Amino acid sequence: MKLGAGPKIGAVLIAIFFALAIFGPLFAPYGPEVQNLDHLLEAPSHAHWLGTDENGCDLLSQLLFGARLAAGISLAVVSLCLAIGLAVGTLAGYVGGLIDESIMRFVDILLAFPGILLNLAIVAMVPSAGVGVFVFALTVNGWVGYARIARGQVLQVREREFVSAARALGAKPGRIMLKHILPNILSPIMVQATFGFAGVILVEASLSFLGIGRIHAYSWGALLSQGTTYLWRTQHLAMAPGLCIALVVLGCNLLGDGLRDRLDPHSK
Repeated sequence: MKLGAGPKIGAVLIAIFFALAIFGPLFAPYGPEVQNLDHLLEAPSHAHWLGTDENGCDLLSQLLFGARLAAGISLAVVSLCLAIGLAVGTLAGYVGGLIDESIMRFVDILLAFPGILLNLAIVAMVPSAGVGVFVFALTVNGWVGYARIARGQVLQVREREFVSAARALGAKPGRIMLKHILPNILSPIMVQATFGFAGVILVEASLSFLGIGRIHAYSWGALLSQGTTYLWRTQHLAMAPGLCIALVVLGCNLLGDGLRDRLDPHSK
């Protein structure tokens, strides 16, 4: 099955995003915090392709450095959530019993609490929240979705013939989970990770927009917040970061839909 037009567009958008995150700061015309007080709130021009902000900083340079920041935080959070969710969900689904009940009731508690409020509370408790605090705050409840999906898949796979054969041959539970079960439950988990990446982008931008734990002045959420302050005077400050966030989230959703259609036979 080939990917349709939508997922291909999503893949292109995500590829462009990572290319800008990796190589963009190397070609940025200015530093993200270099100020020019003679050019405040300027419209796009030859010297500043996307204009300047209230401090005379080049908006294009800030967006490029902000892309690297957003990509780094999102990859770290998704990787940690993926690892924790897979380990916890696989253990709960394979062992079952009291361990399964205890883990899943804890997962239910985290799911019942509004996620953004928990993230906001953790970041707000730290006087100067850095990247590490952001990653921790978004990982605290971000892994539960992966755990539920992993557990559901394990409950199906553990009754398959090849797992029963490995168990009959004397394979230890750890080896069965690692070698036989885990490789067969990765497809839906990877789809969830694609949507989770978009979710992390939105949550990080939301917290920065609210001014809670603002990591850098050039994070996309902070740039969007700054742009709305001067929306009556100039629109490019808000439109540029807002469009970047929207395109990345759109790319993740389109790619996730395509992967789900390709990897999940039941999605049809």
